[in-house]
Amino acid sequence: MANEQVSFTPVLVGQNYTTPDQRAKLTGQARYAEDFRVDGMLVAKLLLSPMPHARVTRLNLDAARAIPGVRAILTADDLPPPADLVTDTGAVIHASPWGEKALTMEPVFQGDPVLAVAAVDEQAAAAAIEALDIEFSPLPFVIDPLDSLRPGGPNARTDGNVWMRPPAKPGDTNGPPPLEVRELKWSAAAFEELQEGRLPLGQAADEWSYGDLAAGFKDAALVLDESFATPNVSHQTLEPRSALAYWQNGKVFIHTGTQSTIQTVPAISRWLGVDVEKIVFISEYTGGGFGGKITASIPVIIPALLARKAGAPVMMRLSREDEHFVGRARPGLLGRMKVGFGKDGRILACDMFVLQDNGPYEQNNDASASGRIVSLLYQPAAMRWRGLAILTNTPTRAAQTAPGGLQGITLMEPVLAKAARKLGLDQVAVRRINAPEGKAPVGVSPTGGDRPHATSAFVRQALDRGAALFDWQGRLARSDGQAGPKRRGIGVSLGCFVAGTVGFDGLFVITPEGRARFHTGVGNLGTASFSDVQRVAADALGLPWDRCEIVWGDTGKNLGWSCVSGGSQTVHAMSRAALAAALDAKRKLREIAARTHGGEPEDYDVAGGNVVRTSGGVAMTFAEAARQAIALGGAYDGHEAPENVHKLTKASLATLAGQGLVAVAKDTFPRDGQSFSYVASFAEVEVDVETGMYAILDYLVVADVGTVVHPRALGGQILGRSMLGIGHAIGQKWAYDRHYGLPLAKRFYHTKPPTILDVPKRMAWEALGIPDPETPIGARGVGEPPTSAGCAAILNALSDALGDDRFRRAPVTADMVLASLDSLASPDNRLATTF
Repeated sequence: MANEQVSFTPVLVGQNYTTPDQRAKLTGQARYAEDFRVDGMLVAKLLLSPMPHARVTRLNLDAARAIPGVRAILTADDLPPPADLVTDTGAVIHASPWGEKALTMEPVFQGDPVLAVAAVDEQAAAAAIEALDIEFSPLPFVIDPLDSLRPGGPNARTDGNVWMRPPAKPGDTNGPPPLEVRELKWSAAAFEELQEGRLPLGQAADEWSYGDLAAGFKDAALVLDESFATPNVSHQTLEPRSALAYWQNGKVFIHTGTQSTIQTVPAISRWLGVDVEKIVFISEYTGGGFGGKITASIPVIIPALLARKAGAPVMMRLSREDEHFVGRARPGLLGRMKVGFGKDGRILACDMFVLQDNGPYEQNNDASASGRIVSLLYQPAAMRWRGLAILTNTPTRAAQTAPGGLQGITLMEPVLAKAARKLGLDQVAVRRINAPEGKAPVGVSPTGGDRPHATSAFVRQALDRGAALFDWQGRLARSDGQAGPKRRGIGVSLGCFVAGTVGFDGLFVITPEGRARFHTGVGNLGTASFSDVQRVAADALGLPWDRCEIVWGDTGKNLGWSCVSGGSQTVHAMSRAALAAALDAKRKLREIAARTHGGEPEDYDVAGGNVVRTSGGVAMTFAEAARQAIALGGAYDGHEAPENVHKLTKASLATLAGQGLVAVAKDTFPRDGQSFSYVASFAEVEVDVETGMYAILDYLVVADVGTVVHPRALGGQILGRSMLGIGHAIGQKWAYDRHYGLPLAKRFYHTKPPTILDVPKRMAWEALGIPDPETPIGARGVGEPPTSAGCAAILNALSDALGDDRFRRAPVTADMVLASLDSLASPDNRLATTF
């Protein structure tokens, strides 16, 4: 591939168009998991734990089985044992004994699934649940992570309360040992700082650093030591993770929502104990994911196991309350940031300490990601990061848009805003002087070598463009001398997150009718990326879009190995894969023309759906070339597969063989650095100091995301993900009864996702459009960065309107605003936890 010409003239790329799923969505023809029906279909209902931590000590199913219409009951004893994960490179990751299970006899949060019933209708299933003879024995529980670290504090698991990595055994060359659940308690003395509003600094589990931290603080003109708490936030997708499953001809067919169609198959294989060849996974439409459905989730195997036990199809419909419990959530972080600034606002030293409210199962990576993102986005001259993941008896955590990035930026941005005011510097200028540029370093190397770096960064250009569009200086002048009950504030924040991976497969067929049929394993969760990336291949071939079709959402239709649609990967990763496949098609088309009409492949070119002679004239149409590919066989029609493509791509290729000219290739384009995208966001708020209510008057985002592939979809992502972040700032959170360990917020009207009434009065976006130099198309992903900046820009605008030290947690609600303005009380210096 290195010798192929990778440049092409964008014709479709960069233009708006009607996506292939749009008409079905607008007319109601799009079918989500709950829309499917199968003859003889049963319905499943879950028994969820009523306690935050307990052990089932008695279970008698006789009365439940006797209910008319009950066909099967599934318990933890019916589950396959946890399976190891074997990576594409052959490495084995052993199953964790503390990992999440589909059903459990020792639930570790209220809402943890205990058993499931399949019956002819919901009434019979509910009656069976009511008829169960079951007894729970309560176990110690913990809701607040700080409570678990106190001397004598409760543990969320019987084995311990934190995730830690044990020391490597002498002579062990197999890399770091796997994480374990262990017990860790801090001393009572460590908690004395909590009374002063500072997060205690006890023992951490992980740590890294670079630079001379002590020298940075010594040289600093200003040192701030600030503590802040970010909220736990449920994913709250509009489509719950309902699922339909049935067995047919030795295969299991599963319908559910996912962010990654093809990548979900190996996950189901591992959870279910069934070979990937025996799984057909269907997910043409998904009603939102935000990270919570990257490869679906383990409850998807419940209807599959029930269907096998009952000998009939099973639909598991989840209520909104069910979804709150099993639907995943972003882990809240408690953070303490000690930051030293030079007189010009440059960050000389940053000491970052974070505690992660991990929930009860596998360790999430948000805490570690928070440090990496801060190291990149603010470029401290010296930095130390320390972190600890603490287990709590609250629902399962998972990656949510900008996992760790949102929390890290939300911890750091208020410190930057306060420093600018204390140093008498402009807010935009402080961010500009610290912004990454070019191949900026990020984090530390796990092997101790040179620090990793980004592929590119044009953050300063985004700040400059945003400040001009937002009229930052003009608004500053107008904000002086405010009087009356309404106070306005303006804020700016940066956002950043990873924006792409490499090494996936492109796959399509040029049919004997001269059409290109793309087979993509990308999930369709509303971002349009499953379709957008194929336009790269169409442009590379010079093929009109009306001669292209896309096959997606059903692994029975022979899909290519694709990236997971999470972490803003898809546009970057799969545009590269699409181009790789297009170059394979061009090579084969030229070779076929040369074999058919004589000469060398270099004597031919590809344009407009034809193979043309470089000397002039059409040699053969795509349709003719496809028919000739079938006649030639071998690699031309898919009977021979490249060695380096994924085994699931090879399996698809084996079925597609003989249908036309088959183009297939793995992305092996070079890349120097790690891909990240960035935004600069600006906000203006108006606060009513008599009621505590506030409104967002204006909001602007300028994005540095490389080449724009689909403007309308890009704008939807930028503004939509900004609203996700704004929700974290204005209302979204959990509330728990700490005495009983039970959630008080389980529905939308409790957890308060933003609605149309919360949208800023004016909202706009722009993209720089500067191509990333380390990917052939120049495009990077965009979904994550606007979320982080959305949250922090609002918090910064509020502190501009109300003053520093008014709040130490997000979200900021009307009662918090009023409390902070109470003339009889000083600002709240107590560190409020995530609850």
